[in-house]
Amino acid sequence: MTPIKTKTSAAATKRRVDKALKEFSRGFNCAQAVLSPYSRELGLKPAQGHRVSQSFGAGMARLAGTCGAVTGGLMVIGLKYGKTEARDEAAKEKTYALAQEFMRRFKSKHGSLTCLGLLGHHIGTRRGSLAIKRKNFHETRCPRYVRDAVLILNRLL
Repeated sequence: MTPIKTKTSAAATKRRVDKALKEFSRGFNCAQAVLSPYSRELGLKPAQGHRVSQSFGAGMARLAGTCGAVTGGLMVIGLKYGKTEARDEAAKEKTYALAQEFMRRFKSKHGSLTCLGLLGHHIGTRRGSLAIKRKNFHETRCPRYVRDAVLILNRLL
């Protein structure tokens, strides 16, 4: 497994953002889209990345909780820095610190970490889903959250 380079060029950042947005536009959820541009670098086959992140979309399995763009970002941080030895407290602390900073930046930019807070409707209900569709949020708001999650990750990693 090749680690993600610490310094990301503007071109590499653009490629990651473009890949994430392409995956989202193809029908993958926010978590899948955010994890996707990092999957290979973190030792996952693209299909594995898509599968492992599937249930995190729509605010964690359509429960309107934590946004998939956020959970996808947390997966990237965990795959890159998470501890693999039970006693590796340094890796745990680094991972938690980066995860907290990632979430702080995302919330600072968008005002919430949850789908309900970001979209104003519960995506898991018929009424909420119809309102989100009617307001075209999947084409207007959600791609912004995916893009910003990747941009924040690239600044942090």
